Amino acid sequence: MATLTQLFIYPIKSCAGLSVPSATLLESGLQAQGVHDREWMLVTEQGQFLTQREHPCMALIRPRPDGDLLRVSSPGMSDFCLPLAHNPEASARTVKIWDDLVDAADCGDAAANWFTQAVGSACRLVRFRRDVVRPTSVKWTEGVPSQTRFADGYPLLLIGQSSLDDLNARLAAAGRAALPMDRFRPNLVVGGLPAFEEDYLAELAFETATVRPVKPCARCPIPSIDQQTGIAGPDPLDILQTYRANPRMEGAVCLGMNCIVAHGAGSELYAGQELEAELAF
Repeated sequence: MATLTQLFIYPIKSCAGLSVPSATLLESGLQAQGVHDREWMLVTEQGQFLTQREHPCMALIRPRPDGDLLRVSSPGMSDFCLPLAHNPEASARTVKIWDDLVDAADCGDAAANWFTQAVGSACRLVRFRRDVVRPTSVKWTEGVPSQTRFADGYPLLLIGQSSLDDLNARLAAAGRAALPMDRFRPNLVVGGLPAFEEDYLAELAFETATVRPVKPCARCPIPSIDQQTGIAGPDPLDILQTYRANPRMEGAVCLGMNCIVAHGAGSELYAGQELEAELAF
């Protein structure tokens, strides 16, 4: 029997993740401890989204819920606190994430100044607005609609633990160190599946919800960044390239599957939960 072994949310896109024991499954992604996955995002003054690709030190920006606040820390700086309550008077700011233009709420100058210092480059913090729906592409969902917040493309990312174990065995054979799961920034980690079986799943059935893998996750250099230090090391893409180039993705190196919620939005997921994995063939 397959098991949900870990759940992660990333309150601020491309900043440190938060391992949670349980989360509410929403159509737009996970919610836990009063915070949604990828609910906030850093952007340039022009509204272009920022990630660890350009600023590896973003890994050291650590958000965590603290009562009715989101407390954010960064080395050498005093913590900065954001209210979890939405500000109805927040200034509107149109931001760009890949090809999408999204109406977001600007979090103000104090936040911009703090994050500019933490990142070392001028930026602003924005929050996903409650009155906005960002639809996902239906190209990979067979026309089924879905939505997400500031995730790259889909509301959930799934990785099988055995898939990472397989990669780490290959890294060890090449004389290289194993990588932790946080390098790949999943939302859902599933144990009990053969390596890479997530590529071939029609759905994952939980107690009251169903998640559908729809699109392979093409990998960028972020897995080379140590999430504890913000320092880039050897990139595993050279090893992955030897066996994980995906012709469905024009040869891109893929690990993990982007998913949508097929039904059961509002259900609770928890670490240790058993699930049924149905193959697509």
